[in-house]
Amino acid sequence: MKTINVVGCGKVGKTLSRLWAVHNVFEVQTVLNRSLQSGLEAVAFVGSGRAVESYAQMEPADVVMISTPDESIEACCLELCREGLVGRRTVVFHCSGSLPSGLLEPAKKQGASIASLHPVKSFADPAGSVETFAGTYCAVEGDHQACQLIDHVLKRCGAKVFCVEPEFKTVYHAATVIVCNYLAALMEVGLRCFEKAGVPRAAATIIMEPIVTGPVENVFKLGPVAALTGPIARGEQSVVQTQCTALGRWDKQIEQVYKALGRVAVELSAAQGNADSDALAAIERCLDDAN
Repeated sequence: MKTINVVGCGKVGKTLSRLWAVHNVFEVQTVLNRSLQSGLEAVAFVGSGRAVESYAQMEPADVVMISTPDESIEACCLELCREGLVGRRTVVFHCSGSLPSGLLEPAKKQGASIASLHPVKSFADPAGSVETFAGTYCAVEGDHQACQLIDHVLKRCGAKVFCVEPEFKTVYHAATVIVCNYLAALMEVGLRCFEKAGVPRAAATIIMEPIVTGPVENVFKLGPVAALTGPIARGEQSVVQTQCTALGRWDKQIEQVYKALGRVAVELSAAQGNADSDALAAIERCLDDAN
């Protein structure tokens, strides 16, 4: 069984390390956290491994996982290289969703095979994440050898692996932010609009549920083009103009959200082919109006 060292064993690191141990794909060797205490807690959760206080206390392993915050990854890689913990047969990977594997270039220069792994999952609770990890989609990119190994161990844990282009890794991660994190923000914008119209937030939440869940289901069943409904799908320029004006008088920020999403909706409506092209052009001019 291959050995693995873990640098930065937080929520993601603990979840993956526990999975590696449970499925007997890696022997967790050493864990380095910002403090020895947090390292000891991580090792207790994982059920194997040894917590250390510095890179100097680590021994070389077959694989190194860097699951620190993004801003620390490059520095961690450099420290691993300085301490001689990376060699020709080492696989080094990080767990950032937005940064490419190329950030680990110092390790590659010492002969290591490098990659990045990003599980598309919320890791709020490591214990729960371990239980629900099977079926998780994981983005992987990097050197062939490293990607092969990661693909193998992830599938042993029930994950589903897909590839991303390293030069557009940040755009990929932005996609996950938009459809996951920004969905909550979009719901908040809708709630504020309901409240402005005199509908209490509690009631608005109930009203919103079917008009949110229905379109979301349709997007996955039919695709965004067929799922689009509403005034832009029908080419109702007067409705869009009136709403832009009303929002602009009340809240410029929400007006800009409405217009930005409306421009994408115009593209979807054009692809549908149901709305009059002149009407869509008029809507587009309305949405582009800076006033």
